Amino acid sequence: MNLSLIDPFILAQDYPDALTGKIRSGHAACIRFNRKGDFLASGRVDGTIVIFDIETNGVARKLRGHTRQIQALSWSGDGRYLLSSSQDWKCILWDLNDGTKLRTVRFEAPVYIAELHPTNPFLFVASLFEDQPLLVDISNCIPLKHQLSSVPKRPKLDRADLNEKQALQDARQSTCVTVFTAQGDHIIAGTNKGWLNIIEVKSQDIVHSTRLCNGIMILLRLTPSGRDIVSNSSDRVIRTIPIPNLSQAGLDMDTIKIEVEHKFQDVVNRLSWNHVVFSSTGDYVAASTFMNHDIYVWERGHGSLVKILEGPKEELGVLEVCTLVQHSVQYCVDITKWHPHRPFVTACGIETGRVYLWSIITPQRWSALAPDFAEVEENVEYVEQEDEFDIHPIEEIQKRRLDLEDEAVDVLTADPVKGDSDHEIFSMPVLLDIMDSESEEEIIPVGPGTMRRKSPGEGREWMNGTESGNDIEELQKVATTTAEKSQSRSRKR
Repeated sequence: MNLSLIDPFILAQDYPDALTGKIRSGHAACIRFNRKGDFLASGRVDGTIVIFDIETNGVARKLRGHTRQIQALSWSGDGRYLLSSSQDWKCILWDLNDGTKLRTVRFEAPVYIAELHPTNPFLFVASLFEDQPLLVDISNCIPLKHQLSSVPKRPKLDRADLNEKQALQDARQSTCVTVFTAQGDHIIAGTNKGWLNIIEVKSQDIVHSTRLCNGIMILLRLTPSGRDIVSNSSDRVIRTIPIPNLSQAGLDMDTIKIEVEHKFQDVVNRLSWNHVVFSSTGDYVAASTFMNHDIYVWERGHGSLVKILEGPKEELGVLEVCTLVQHSVQYCVDITKWHPHRPFVTACGIETGRVYLWSIITPQRWSALAPDFAEVEENVEYVEQEDEFDIHPIEEIQKRRLDLEDEAVDVLTADPVKGDSDHEIFSMPVLLDIMDSESEEEIIPVGPGTMRRKSPGEGREWMNGTESGNDIEELQKVATTTAEKSQSRSRKR
């Protein structure tokens, strides 16, 4: 839409207000925006990764390498690399320049969530099911796995009074979620006992620990600036915590204090939260609800609820990244996502796998086209100006047309996006193959002027190892022979 036609006061709004659209390519289980916000990666339940172009809502690329549901996605800072973790116990690093697999790492347990280093795409941290987290270096073909501890670092006074029972309980702790700080020098980890551990990447030791709650830490997300973190836990409370500059020279980790800034919860209905996410500016917190179809938006300045976004008639999962807790098993899934630079929220439907879009409804301001334009509520009599319909010479009209044609219009150069200055700009090549789409409204040509809806299992032969040109040609020959026989029979009758 033309920006000159949009009311500037509407553009200043920081949070969306209505459901504006939906996109789908298969059953999405997790989603993640890249740093610039022009592409949205969607991990499907069949192990395929679909990358959508946000401007057109079309499929830009598909990545196939997993055999089970995608659990989490993580983009590199420049947008060239994408890390995917799946229920097949593998993590794959993709090069989006050509869609190839650069590295494949297999673990000994299912992966909750895997997060790339903010500046080094060949370093990531993974949280495993009932196991200790791993810091993985994939600079070489053989990955180097460094195990990280989950035992919290207690103050010196508490260590003296620590008995055997407490020490045994600490040893049984496991890390559920991990995330790098903005500088990448530390890892913030949440455990199943409510502890928040800060791990130094260089030494791989826990340098500080704080207990936030008594439940399971389900999700951690940083603001774009890295100064604040939001946590979702099994006690149905969302917490925002300011994080000090951990890379500051001479900082004593034993003296820092990490305190909760705000607590967001539904005291009346006692709702559980599937997923939480910061806004692009960090001023708002959004959350999708368990067994509900609404998205709650809070303002951090006063800690008040400012908006409840009504969604479709199904439960929503990932807003930015979603963690679903059912009984004692955790499933880390990105269900809800806030656009990096715009008041634009996406969420996955758990039942149908559609990706829903919330944004601002912007009525067009036609008075911006001309200073004397006026909007009227009812018809008025138009007064013709004296020279409005004068006949001009053809030479003058032709000269005006040529002057307009001389103006050069650049349609190839993309305007810079906020946030590109920190990283080298990478533009992902888009595969313009319309037959590669798998939307629910897909139709394919079967003959001259003949179309049909694509069958649900068509195009997935790669999963069964039968994707070969000879098999396809044989199937086409059989179909052609069957059609010819049916036509000959009808003629004989």
